Amino acid sequence: MKKAALALGLSAALLAGFANAHQQGDVIVRAGGVLVDTHTTTNSDVFKFKVNNNTQLGLTGTYMFTDNIGVELLAATPFSHEIKLGSALVGKTKHLPPSVYAQYYFFDKDASVRPYVGAGLNYTTFFSEKVKLAGVSDLRLKDSVGPIANVGVDIKLTDNLYFNAAMWYANIKTKARFNLAGENHTVKVKLDPTVYFVGLGYRF
Repeated sequence: MKKAALALGLSAALLAGFANAHQQGDVIVRAGGVLVDTHTTTNSDVFKFKVNNNTQLGLTGTYMFTDNIGVELLAATPFSHEIKLGSALVGKTKHLPPSVYAQYYFFDKDASVRPYVGAGLNYTTFFSEKVKLAGVSDLRLKDSVGPIANVGVDIKLTDNLYFNAAMWYANIKTKARFNLAGENHTVKVKLDPTVYFVGLGYRF
């Protein structure tokens, strides 16, 4: 899905023509599938947790301050993850990753293909932690604040409708706190996911 989506976006960009695209004052809302591809590491030689990937509905909203500079808000329906230690399912958690970042759109406002890059701040909140392994209790994950980077492309389909493919990299660090056999533990966990999005955008 990841490579195919980006290849599709680049292929469409090469074939697209030129027409009026988003410009200063426009609001662009995008919706589509978003995949969180985690890259989990821990600071423990004993508790080497792994967190699985998950796909949800992704939503973004962009306001264009100029023809080339916008600010975007990233949101999604709650992601659900399994936390494993080897093959054992330790627990489950959900998270929401609201993010805000500035973007620079290449080419001028009349280009029907607008690649862009962005950078800003991600806030990840974890909730609904559930223990699934006997002997483990009181599982909690600390919320995370960190940088996020973004690349993407909008391709004009009609006057106000766009195909969009995008990718983010987020720096997400948390602490997993839990009780195992009557002893409290704290493990630092880095998720640092790459996030992939394919969907449609509408310009207001």
